[in-house]
Amino acid sequence: MAGTFQLELVSPAKLLLSRPVEMAVLPAAEGEMGVLAGHAPMIVALRGGVISVTEGGQVTERLFVAGGFAEVTPERVTVLADEATPVEQLSRSAAEARVTEAEAALAEAQLAPPEKREAAMARMLSARAMVAAAEAA
Repeated sequence: MAGTFQLELVSPAKLLLSRPVEMAVLPAAEGEMGVLAGHAPMIVALRGGVISVTEGGQVTERLFVAGGFAEVTPERVTVLADEATPVEQLSRSAAEARVTEAEAALAEAQLAPPEKREAAMARMLSARAMVAAAEAA
């Protein structure tokens, strides 16, 4: 297939996706990042958000990732996600409970070292992104 690259999405639990795709939009830490075949090589950190997969000119799959990393090469994108779930399987109530827990953890971390506060903030932002993804599903 011309104009495609191999997309692999791996979570600690399992391999979720491994197939040729036309485009993937990743929730990179610096902002949304579109990847097409022939993309420049790089490694990016991912924030909580949705990976959109395009095949045949249409978005065919949307997966929520809670964070992780992506390795991009001209022929392949490998996503190593902390946690990954198809958007249609997200539960809004479970996501809202996660936000509540993350906000409590962030409040407790206010006097902690900066690394611990940053981790708590990233967890809370990821939980909020999960709520937004669940509402949009």
